[in-house]
Amino acid sequence: MERRTFLKVLGGFGTSTLLPATFSPVPCHAAADGPPLSRGLLAQRNQNRSTVVSQHGMVCTAVPLASMAGVDILKAGGNAIDAAIAANAMLNLVEPMSCGPGGDLFAILWSEKHQKLFALNASGRSPYDWSLKQALDLGLKEIPVYSPLSWSVPGCVSGWEALHKRFGKLPFARLLEPVIEQAKAGFPLSPIVAASWLSAGSPDRPGLKSTYLPDGQPVHYGTMFKNPGLASVLELIAREGPQAFYQGEPAERIVKFSQAQGGRFSLRDFRDHKADWVEPVSTNYRGYDVWEIPPNGQGIATLQILNLLEHFDIKSMPPNSAEQLHLFLEAKKLAFEDRAVYYADMDFAKVPLRELISKDYAAERVKLIDRTRAADHVEPGRLKGSSDTTYLTAADSEGNMVSLIQSIYHGWGSGYVPDGLGFCLQNRGQLFALDASHLNKLEPHKRPFHTIIPAFVTKAGRPVFSYGVMGGDFQPQGQAQLLMNLLDFGMSPQQAGEQPRIEHTESSTPTGSKMVNGGTVGFERGISDEAKLKLAYLGHRVRPALGSYGGYQGIWRQDDPLRYFGGSDPRKDGCAIGY
Repeated sequence: MERRTFLKVLGGFGTSTLLPATFSPVPCHAAADGPPLSRGLLAQRNQNRSTVVSQHGMVCTAVPLASMAGVDILKAGGNAIDAAIAANAMLNLVEPMSCGPGGDLFAILWSEKHQKLFALNASGRSPYDWSLKQALDLGLKEIPVYSPLSWSVPGCVSGWEALHKRFGKLPFARLLEPVIEQAKAGFPLSPIVAASWLSAGSPDRPGLKSTYLPDGQPVHYGTMFKNPGLASVLELIAREGPQAFYQGEPAERIVKFSQAQGGRFSLRDFRDHKADWVEPVSTNYRGYDVWEIPPNGQGIATLQILNLLEHFDIKSMPPNSAEQLHLFLEAKKLAFEDRAVYYADMDFAKVPLRELISKDYAAERVKLIDRTRAADHVEPGRLKGSSDTTYLTAADSEGNMVSLIQSIYHGWGSGYVPDGLGFCLQNRGQLFALDASHLNKLEPHKRPFHTIIPAFVTKAGRPVFSYGVMGGDFQPQGQAQLLMNLLDFGMSPQQAGEQPRIEHTESSTPTGSKMVNGGTVGFERGISDEAKLKLAYLGHRVRPALGSYGGYQGIWRQDDPLRYFGGSDPRKDGCAIGY
């Protein structure tokens, strides 16, 4: 189909599968205190950067200052676990709309000493004084997104503690030195971070603008920002240890703030919190074992998608062709319908984990995929017991590798900053269902459904690839697309992340909403008009507006001799740095 014909179809909206555009380009402008920047071009980043190759170690994050902090720790004698903690702490400062001590953390790591993978769930639980009955008595149909009722206990700092206690090498206080110094001295905002910063017109929830717009003036890339409140909290943690966050002044101040704002936190919620080491789960795709953390997270959705795609000869199809994308979209719909019903905190619910990721189950479900037509309606399988984030990965000269993801959920989390602490509280508790029959229903001291998922790939019991993709519900979709690029199409870690992506939205959710008319499909720049039109003809409801989906980091490992190959997403400010 010629471009002019396709655009004519889009302009007329002559078919119900084509939806109206919502994107408008942002013109070039000059910052008041810096060089000019085209926001439109920022969303259309150049591709074909080189894959970074190194021998002694590597750190990949979404902001260069964080990558450098991790590499400096490696050079100071730390290992990959130390580097990941230092990089994550720096991201708390330089990317505060995405992560922070007020959020949660998950990690999968390869220990060269133990020759095995370990998985950590450092997500927090709901308050003891918060129940389904209380929510329904308030007349709630769902938990408000930006509200103290959406708060769950922050798990990030407990994740740092668990990782360091079991695998760290340098003293814990040493890992926080770079971010404490930077928080006091200030740092210049990077372009993508600056574009996501608060503006004068942003909603002003308690503590938000006083922390992140202290002068009340707009920020631009290059604007200097300091966070003395965060520096003070991290100094306390460095001096007294991570448990001081839960047993000491930070917890006390958060609880006092919660009482003033109508939240449900108590000191017991913090004192009883703990991170948990769990067994990762996997499926095999094209001879590689892909590993995820089991629910309360959505990681196994990636495994379900891959189990379905394995039934098709993806490598014989042109990358990003309508045929390949259609199969991916149909597999995603099936996996997400199960996600909406079965994924929940396994301490409270009987999640049919092994059945969901089994090859036999996929062999039955794949029969529902019609290669000639998009499904408008999908049912979950019949089994017994029926958006902002930051991702980083690090590797060291010993062979240890870490896949770590950390988030406060929405951009700026709940938008509430406890007095003087310098970080936002997450709103992850918004993802409970208010339905007494749902596995993911709100209950006291329960982990909510979670979207952030680190991933890892091994082959024949050896580590191969540590990676993750940011972006809320998009994460399993992004992970599957990355692995098709790598394992089916033979792209490098950098090339795989630079390929254009698609996103399917409006699937049924773990909070109770249902998919209507098959959901919709969005595209990044680079997907051909021909592919979009063919997908529309197949029955997919196509959004003509361009988007930008996810943010990826990845490290591929090659042995004999040991080398690392790093990829970093051009959709973010960051980079892979090796030495």
